[in-house]
Amino acid sequence: MPGDSYPKLRVAAVQAAPVYQNRDATVEKSAHLIEEAAKGGAKIVGFSEGFLSGFPRNSTFETPEITRKKYLNLYKNSIEIPSKDTDILCEVARQNETIVVMGLNEKERGRIGTVYNTQLFIGSDGKILGKHRKLVPTFTEKLIYGGGDGSTLNIFETQYGKIGGLICGEHNNPLAKFALYAMGEVIHVASWPPFPNPKMQMHGEYVKFASRQYALEGKSFVIAATGFFSQEMLEDITPAFREGLTASAAPSLILGPQYGKVIAEALGDREMTLYGDIDLEESIPTRVMHDITGHYNRFDVLSLNINRAKLEPMKEIYEPSVSEDKGADSESSQANRVKKTLSS
Repeated sequence: MPGDSYPKLRVAAVQAAPVYQNRDATVEKSAHLIEEAAKGGAKIVGFSEGFLSGFPRNSTFETPEITRKKYLNLYKNSIEIPSKDTDILCEVARQNETIVVMGLNEKERGRIGTVYNTQLFIGSDGKILGKHRKLVPTFTEKLIYGGGDGSTLNIFETQYGKIGGLICGEHNNPLAKFALYAMGEVIHVASWPPFPNPKMQMHGEYVKFASRQYALEGKSFVIAATGFFSQEMLEDITPAFREGLTASAAPSLILGPQYGKVIAEALGDREMTLYGDIDLEESIPTRVMHDITGHYNRFDVLSLNINRAKLEPMKEIYEPSVSEDKGADSESSQANRVKKTLSS
């Protein structure tokens, strides 16, 4: 048939555990997992929340004081963007011609102290597309992470259409979701943390429900990657708070836009890479009934504003006439302003 065509492709959700709080070893493991997924045919590979170098699940069960003491090691093993660590990931993405969305603990170059809960987007050409910082840390994450801002709430153009992502509890935020819908997102990476059973068993149902709701509402394909809570991570929790926890995961999913259908679902008792084949044409007919960023809305009645400003600890403000002047003219202009001020 004549007309435009839309690609079919294989995507992957990596359900794995990091080498906990060991940045170098986890970067190496990430590279191996990306290569493995690419060999399996995946053109887009999504990772879980905080995969590099481990989501701080201990904060859910331990006291705030214990969490504070463990923060230094988490910070030391966090990632700067860009850095030699991201260079490794970019090169692996380039060699395998694969788009990578990596969950990581991010620290800022030139500052010390705060860690952000971040998704890093890397194109198949090995270039960094951008990043998304979780807007609001959830529950005990507030003891660890700083909040993001509107400068990193974005979608990214790729050869497979517009791709975006949100992290865990952000899938409970209607406005954050709608912002990505409105930007034209077609493929979404939902990064979820590890959920040890049996104490967090119900969170597996939450992952399934929230991820399917996103696919249904946004008419998007969703790669929902959850972390695996390993024995190593279990042993990092203080024994007094460890009782009843087991190595496990809330199963990762790959979902389609037709009623949030499940294309593939992982097993929850192991580390694995989940694959799913998607056909982007499927997202078009589903919008005939409900296209909430098109015909099925009333933007004259309801609308969304987004603040794109990057939050900074300090802003330097100069008079435009000072910053624009150069050389001797600058001195003359400043002298004239002083005269005017004194005479007024």
